[in-house]
Amino acid sequence: GPLRELPGQKSAARRVWLNKPLFSSLVNQMNFSEYQTKSRATAQYPTIGHPVVYPTLGLANEAGEVAGKIKKVFRDKAGEISVETREALKAELGDVLWYLSQVCTELEISLDDVAESNIAKLLDRQARGKIRGDGDNR
Repeated sequence: GPLRELPGQKSAARRVWLNKPLFSSLVNQMNFSEYQTKSRATAQYPTIGHPVVYPTLGLANEAGEVAGKIKKVFRDKAGEISVETREALKAELGDVLWYLSQVCTELEISLDDVAESNIAKLLDRQARGKIRGDGDNR
């Protein structure tokens, strides 16, 4: 369907809609379901008690690597994210996505379902004025 404008993003949404080459490339990008299927073909890891353990530990490790790189940007580079750092972060975030995909697969949950459930939860919280705060049951 047509792109919807996000609050505060009106002009950006219009640029995406009107920029046909950009829109065309967005349409051809990989979706979560395709990623989950393709990434599974590369999954080779030991079963440690239960198949979900290893990818869960990998997810935590890779998320920590992302956090570490961001920490160093603020510690060593005055908060400036260089092109090289952005590429390194993209690679680490790809690893986070890979492990997240494997955790979901081991739990028989699709990444599409995770994304859809999460955005529905966030939009519900936003509609109720509960987007900020703590706790799962806001």
